[in-house]
Amino acid sequence: MDEAVKRNAPSREFLEKIFRTAYKIRVFETEGIKLYRQGLIRGYFHPYLGQEGIATGVCAALREGDYIASTHRGHGHCIAWGADVKRMVAELLQKETGYCRGYGGSMHIADIGKGNLGANGIVGAGTPLGVGAALAAQIRGSDAVTVTFTTDGASNNGTFLESLNLAAIWNLNFILVIENNQYAVSTPIEEATRDTDLYKRGLSIGVESHQVDGNDPLAVYHLTREAVETCRAGKGPVLIEAKTFRHMGHHVNDPGKYMPEERLAFYKARDPIDRARAALVEMSGVDKADIDAIEAEIAAEFAEAVDFAKESREITAAEFRQFVAAY
Repeated sequence: MDEAVKRNAPSREFLEKIFRTAYKIRVFETEGIKLYRQGLIRGYFHPYLGQEGIATGVCAALREGDYIASTHRGHGHCIAWGADVKRMVAELLQKETGYCRGYGGSMHIADIGKGNLGANGIVGAGTPLGVGAALAAQIRGSDAVTVTFTTDGASNNGTFLESLNLAAIWNLNFILVIENNQYAVSTPIEEATRDTDLYKRGLSIGVESHQVDGNDPLAVYHLTREAVETCRAGKGPVLIEAKTFRHMGHHVNDPGKYMPEERLAFYKARDPIDRARAALVEMSGVDKADIDAIEAEIAAEFAEAVDFAKESREITAAEFRQFVAAY
């Protein structure tokens, strides 16, 4: 754990919030994989396993009225932003009670009314959307901050630099978070760019840019909080590269054999769930019984969400065709 984090130990309430969020994401993903294997989820399912510390730390530094834009691997962002797990599971199962009435599925969960601009199946597409939201806030005279989560693969997309440059020349309250899990599907980052320190790309256009251990949710939180303060002071945007590593292949049917076992073992030994749990224990003195109670509560919440989703009505083929025709 970072020594600066220890010296500025947050409250037990905050540490518990961090652990609850990270653990809830882990349960959602691991149990979601089971639902997929049962044939209850159609299409792709991209787990956020191993990256929970990023969404948890970033969203904890934001406040009501701010905005987030997500990626194809967006379940963790939604949960960290406070999404209702029942409605999320219902969306995965193509049920009418889902966030998008079942039309969006895993890669397109959104809640515009609460500032979640949505997950996005198009690589890099969330960055210009986030800049647009930040510009809209500026025009309204709001100090709202917009965070776009993007990926190492998307950093090679033209929209990455174009959008960030616009945010810079307009001094927008915009934070671009690169979740560098070191693979774009199966292409390792070192084969996609000469300089693998992606935060440096922001420096080239005059954007305040930082790199952080994405597996340490408290370190991510503290850096994001500073970035938020920078933006609200009118000195945005800020670029954050969070280094991490996914625990499996690109999606549930990808065995991930291209991922070096020693590198995977290195990052699993620094699991963000373990670190959030350890921070809660070490800084607030909770015991194993407290931890077990939290984990049991979250497991029960997910089980209830699954029951809710299974009992909800599924959209019909006719309704789907009518929906597509309308748009």
